[in-house]
Amino acid sequence: FCRETLFHVLALRSLLLCLDINFLSSRNQHSIMASSSPSSSSSVQEDSLTSDPSTWVGSSLLSVTQITKSGLSLLHTTSQGMRTLVRTQGGDDRLKHKVLATVFYEASTRTSCSFQAAVSRLGGSFIHVDGQGNTSAKKKGETLSDTIRCLECYTDATVLRHPIQGSVADVIATSLKPVLNAGDGVGEHPTQALLDLFTICDELDITPGGKQEDLPDKLVVVLLGDLKHGRTVHSLAKLLARSAEGGTTLCKQLVLRYCAPPTLEMPAYIQEYVNQFSANVQQESYTDLNQAIDGANVLYVTRVQKERFATEEDYANVKGSYVVNADLMSMAPSKMIVMHPLPRVDEISTDVDPDSRAAYFRQMENGMFVRMALLALVLGKP
Repeated sequence: FCRETLFHVLALRSLLLCLDINFLSSRNQHSIMASSSPSSSSSVQEDSLTSDPSTWVGSSLLSVTQITKSGLSLLHTTSQGMRTLVRTQGGDDRLKHKVLATVFYEASTRTSCSFQAAVSRLGGSFIHVDGQGNTSAKKKGETLSDTIRCLECYTDATVLRHPIQGSVADVIATSLKPVLNAGDGVGEHPTQALLDLFTICDELDITPGGKQEDLPDKLVVVLLGDLKHGRTVHSLAKLLARSAEGGTTLCKQLVLRYCAPPTLEMPAYIQEYVNQFSANVQQESYTDLNQAIDGANVLYVTRVQKERFATEEDYANVKGSYVVNADLMSMAPSKMIVMHPLPRVDEISTDVDPDSRAAYFRQMENGMFVRMALLALVLGKP
């Protein structure tokens, strides 16, 4: 009996050892596969996209923190080239046979259409998936990562918007091809921030990374409205702060003024991020718009986002807190530009539209040029 028991113990031990070896082998193999994936976590590291175009090829874009100051200069120059291309030739065919997937689980007009126009202007094509609509993936309960992995079988890159913060990062972790973040809940909207920075530089005649003596001594940017839920201002605040670091790329001193209703202030984690650049960046908070725009160069307006509120009553309490109209503009600095990611509701009156300082429609056009530049860089055809 003892010999029989010993035999079974030794057999069980051998089986467990074999299973353990197979598990470790499988885990190591998975780790190697993950590290070799073009869109693995290494491709979304901070400061990974530089002035070297090769650093952009095959890379996903999750956050503005991935782009160095020299990388911003490359993107700015490439975007200017795209604008010239469109205005002189309409486009070219450098992305011929490239297919872009635009996948939107939240409503979009400008972002989806500008990406679709961008790839079309460069000779490529697109397939669009409305994640809110009648798709089998949504109805059958398929995971978001599986949906994107399937779409990658037909496409070369994906533009993704999703209502849950962090969802795009999860997708990037398992994707084999570039994924561009078009907004993840109240998180970030990096391509919007990039077109906003391009617009600011273009309107104020600033050359990123140009001669230091040509940079403005001070740049005052007012971020107005729903700063709590506005992913555009979250990304823009980060991007402006990073660009101002060292006083050699954007301006010598940056002042960010946050003007919001008491319940919609800029989140603390964004302010904490910006604060690491405090040598060249100053943060200020206001509730009075007239005070906030005193000496300002840029007024960046955002709507109060009704869809982010739990109740109609909560929304009604802050709706219409600020309105930019002709009367306000008559008291504003003569060269202060007005920007808005759009759509607007009632926060900018239409009587501002004829004002030469109203830059929001020029801003929309710039979005196509910047997204053309991004697609060309990521797909290796700048």
